[in-house]
Amino acid sequence: MQTEDILTLRQPAKVRFGIKLRLAREGLQLSQELLADMAGMHRTYIGQVERGERNISVDNMEKLAAAVNLPLWEMLRVEA
Repeated sequence: MQTEDILTLRQPAKVRFGIKLRLAREGLQLSQELLADMAGMHRTYIGQVERGERNISVDNMEKLAAAVNLPLWEMLRVEA
């Protein structure tokens, strides 16, 4: 599955962020638990963010983007 195939501007930003987070985490071969530890968050919170179920703060977006070594703008970008 290509990122371009699953991200659209019709999706809420929290959904796009969650999809990118999951793809980045899996690309780095990190578990949700390890990512949560790296970002100082709980594992269940990571799962909720990845599924687009949480209204995530900008501060938490920055922490998670940094944990997967991506700039925040990249986590929210939709490819044209």
